[in-house]
Amino acid sequence: MDETESQELAQEVPAEDVFIAPSIHHNDILAGISYTHCTPIPDVIKADLSIECVLGVDEAGRGPVLGPMVYGLLYLPLSQHTSLLAHTHHFDDSKVLKPQTRSNLMQAICTPGTDLYQNCGWATRVMSARDIASGMLKPAGGYNLNAQAMDATIELIKDVFAQGVNVKEIYIDTIGKAEVYQKKLERVFPTTMITVAEKADSIYPCVSAASVCAKVTRDAALEVSHQAYRSADASANGSEVVGADAWGTGYPSSAKTVNWLKGHMDPLFGWGNECRMSWGTAKDMLEAKGNGIKVEWPDNNDDEQARRMTDFYITATAMELDEEPEDELATWYGKPVAASAF
Repeated sequence: MDETESQELAQEVPAEDVFIAPSIHHNDILAGISYTHCTPIPDVIKADLSIECVLGVDEAGRGPVLGPMVYGLLYLPLSQHTSLLAHTHHFDDSKVLKPQTRSNLMQAICTPGTDLYQNCGWATRVMSARDIASGMLKPAGGYNLNAQAMDATIELIKDVFAQGVNVKEIYIDTIGKAEVYQKKLERVFPTTMITVAEKADSIYPCVSAASVCAKVTRDAALEVSHQAYRSADASANGSEVVGADAWGTGYPSSAKTVNWLKGHMDPLFGWGNECRMSWGTAKDMLEAKGNGIKVEWPDNNDDEQARRMTDFYITATAMELDEEPEDELATWYGKPVAASAF
């Protein structure tokens, strides 16, 4: 791992006392259920729905093997875009901000009476590790991560329009080729100016703020997910490990994450709802010699084994005489009379 990658990984570490935002739904997170959280329209915009607004979208947790991927969205009056977010509060890409700084910014967005709370509306889509893996492992090509991300982005934006917010400009950090992604979104939202760009979270303040919403929500979700393991870890180690730091950042390049996966792997089921089973890191551990239990499932499409339901309805006489079994349902009401009988 080079120095730059090491520094970026360090910034992925959650704050020691991460803010638990309203976007944290404890029961859904522990059950591995994906969900959306959307705030009410902020007071300034609600007072005049004709106010033109700018909206940004970004994600957190695309690459980790542990925890959800979270899409964040934030909108505010276009006139406040740069002055409030960039000049007053110094929003930047969440990966650049220190963990405690982004946690404090998120807390300000959620605290009634602050300028951020009064002017900004936001939403998150928490895509559980279980659902991500389930989609990717579907037969016939699966539901890839880019498609899942695209659908999450579109649904979040649609929810804001459904509230009556006058969104005039949308800025999004790209997945894949920016021009292809932008054309797809323009077909869905033809009346809105849309800009999809690489490093949008470092260029457009609303995307920077959306990335903070996404990252802090993911950090807190990891904290909640780790609660299920704390008692077991405390009993095994003789002392309680504080917070989700026990499993690191959740990225495959994190030594803590890899060690945690190795130490908590069930040989049959692997891990819980917090793990993306479709990730190479998890699959390699399970398939390594001596680690996992191999299960072979019958092939339901095998013609030699496939049987009709009526094959189970054969007469006792045919079985006794070792004759070709007849379809008992076909003669349920008696055998048809041949024409020669008449």
